[in-house]
Amino acid sequence: MTERTVATTIHGRYLVDAPEGREPAPLLVGFHGYAEAAETQLERLRSIPGADRWLVVSIQALNRFYQRRSDEVVAGWMTRQDREAAIADNLVYVNAVVRAVASEFSTSSAIVFAGFSQGVAMAFRAATASTAPSLGVISVGGDVPPELGRDALARVGSVLVCRGARDGWYTPEIFQNDLTRLRDASLDLTAIEFDGAHEWSDAATSAAARFLSERYP
Repeated sequence: MTERTVATTIHGRYLVDAPEGREPAPLLVGFHGYAEAAETQLERLRSIPGADRWLVVSIQALNRFYQRRSDEVVAGWMTRQDREAAIADNLVYVNAVVRAVASEFSTSSAIVFAGFSQGVAMAFRAATASTAPSLGVISVGGDVPPELGRDALARVGSVLVCRGARDGWYTPEIFQNDLTRLRDASLDLTAIEFDGAHEWSDAATSAAARFLSERYP
């Protein structure tokens, strides 16, 4: 048996919540976790105090499937199969979304990427590959992708890393390793551990509000 891959065209889905007024708004681009939809991450980002000043974009992963118990359409960013090709596809997709949003809405050059769980890796990848200057990454309950080295991470700017103290997926060991890597890249780093599990908690929301207000007063 010989295995091959082939490039193809696929349509992705994203949601936009634009602020009132005509002034150019900074972009807050979100990535949901595994088996979630764009609506879930949009609501998380909209709940951040001060996010109404930002143009909020929630991008849905290309790999859609049905949630077995609810029949809801959800998605995941990738599996280990053809991982490198999926990463490349996802980065092309994210950059296309950012360009499409910038062409339709009045946006400033500022952009922050925010991910939860599996979406954290996409937030970091998008920030390192962004053609627009990145103000930073908000990371909740997920790890920094292993393929990003010191030089790539140095392009991220500022990072907020949040972990629930009872999170069995994002373990203390992974959390500490991520902090070491981010500090080694000389990033402006804020890290919090909140009283919770694998979740985007109220504490994460409050920390995200401070992070956004400090980067875009």
